[in-house]
Amino acid sequence: MIFNHKYSGSSSVQSKGNQTGMNFVPDVLRDPTYFVGDLNMHIPFREAISSLHDVVISDMRFVPKDREEYKKWVAEQEDLWIAEYMTKADAIREKIDPLSKELKEVRTEKQKVIGPFYNARAKYYSYLYDRDYTSWLVLDPVITVHPDEIFFECFSKDESSYGKLSCSHNVFDNVSEMAYGTTNIDYSAALYNEFQKIRDYKNTQLKIDPSGFEMQTTNEDHFKEMKIDLPESWVRGFLQVSSAMTLSDVSFELHPMDMANFLLVLKKHKEKESPRYIKYILEPGKPIKAVFAPWGITVNCSRSIYKGDKPQEIKIWGRRRLLILERLLPICKSIKVRLMGSGLPSFYVADLGEMSFTLGLSGWSANDWSSNSNFTLFANKVETDAHTQQLVYNKLKGDWLNTSNSLASSLNMDKNVVESVLFDYAESGRIIYDINKEVYRIRELTKDPLPMDQLKFASEQEKKAAYFFDNNFIKNFNAEESDDYIKVQANVSGKDAVLHMNKDLRIKQMKCNCSYMYQNGSNGGPCEHILALRMKYLCKK
Repeated sequence: MIFNHKYSGSSSVQSKGNQTGMNFVPDVLRDPTYFVGDLNMHIPFREAISSLHDVVISDMRFVPKDREEYKKWVAEQEDLWIAEYMTKADAIREKIDPLSKELKEVRTEKQKVIGPFYNARAKYYSYLYDRDYTSWLVLDPVITVHPDEIFFECFSKDESSYGKLSCSHNVFDNVSEMAYGTTNIDYSAALYNEFQKIRDYKNTQLKIDPSGFEMQTTNEDHFKEMKIDLPESWVRGFLQVSSAMTLSDVSFELHPMDMANFLLVLKKHKEKESPRYIKYILEPGKPIKAVFAPWGITVNCSRSIYKGDKPQEIKIWGRRRLLILERLLPICKSIKVRLMGSGLPSFYVADLGEMSFTLGLSGWSANDWSSNSNFTLFANKVETDAHTQQLVYNKLKGDWLNTSNSLASSLNMDKNVVESVLFDYAESGRIIYDINKEVYRIRELTKDPLPMDQLKFASEQEKKAAYFFDNNFIKNFNAEESDDYIKVQANVSGKDAVLHMNKDLRIKQMKCNCSYMYQNGSNGGPCEHILALRMKYLCKK
């Protein structure tokens, strides 16, 4: 998917003696959005914006060792090894030795010729990483200005982590210019290094540059145009975050010291086997417990009491991504945790006083937000017409932020209808649910509406699976659970499907008598019947 951006220069941070100026350059192709104010919370802002950068560069995907050079060497040596093994005659060895020496000389010459190329390539990659890190990223961060706050949003490189930094207007003094809206900002790796220079004794100004919108017909040479070809999975993942935030139903608060103990366990131990999860043990009125597998280490959160009304045990995976929060702990008052369920996304909201930092994590590191994460299945959907949808959107657009109860009361609509409409707009990237303040906000992710028919499902199999699930085509459902595995089976649209998962909810074996599995086997990935079976199990959880 092609996205066009146009910037009137590059974002920069200028540090002079006792003054620092942060100038973020917005996308001039979008509606004018700008903000100018003097920062009054220097150190907390520095730590929070740096943590946002940690989300952007986060990549927890497994990278296998590069064994190409070794394989090449083995291939070249193979003939020699065979010859040396098979020959015993001195005469043959006498012929091999000169050839070996000659071959060694050829390889030496080859290294002299090709070596500079490899060295130049390595230097080029290092140059890109240090000087133009944006070449390694996929999309500039999104920034939104609202009547009560401004917030930055970003998505990790591996599409499994989401970050949102919200700053109340009280974080700033002398706010002089402001226009509400959402825009992309030009953001580079060099900015991160400059952020580290922010100090309390320096006057620091944050400027989302309004002048960028005044130069659209002049000085065209100063504009930087960018066309970014984003994978559909990246866009779909960002949308899935928005919809997932509206659905989290288990919540509790952690003291920063308890989170520090979590991170200490992760830093002192390294996983060498599965399962790799944190199991939250939640009992009403009692301290929260967290069990770390596979070590069996239990952390008793004596400072954090669970205030829910029923006992629960919920497991989350991809826990090393929590290390992103480490830098925030010294300035954090509490961490609000919201969970959808075992093996499902989780959200951590760090209370930084007049700021908040939201970290959203997919079910596990290898399962990015766009993989089999159709959260429509978890929503309480109500069919609505286009007129009703537009009424709700227009009312929220006029307020910029509001609760579902207030919108329902103002429009004289049923709350379920309003929430269903809001979920649809969140899923299409036009609004966002603020977990911290529990309000819905206008946030247009892109300038033009996204092709939702193209983005809603990751594959044709996922689309069919959702249809089977929605229309109750899953019969005779049965789930067996043990300490080591989960076995789920059912008749899905006339096909017998059997699914085996480990305790990390990862598919280990699958069997279905449909034509897709017959033609492709396991190499083609799960069929629509297996996916529907997994959706059914997750929803029952």
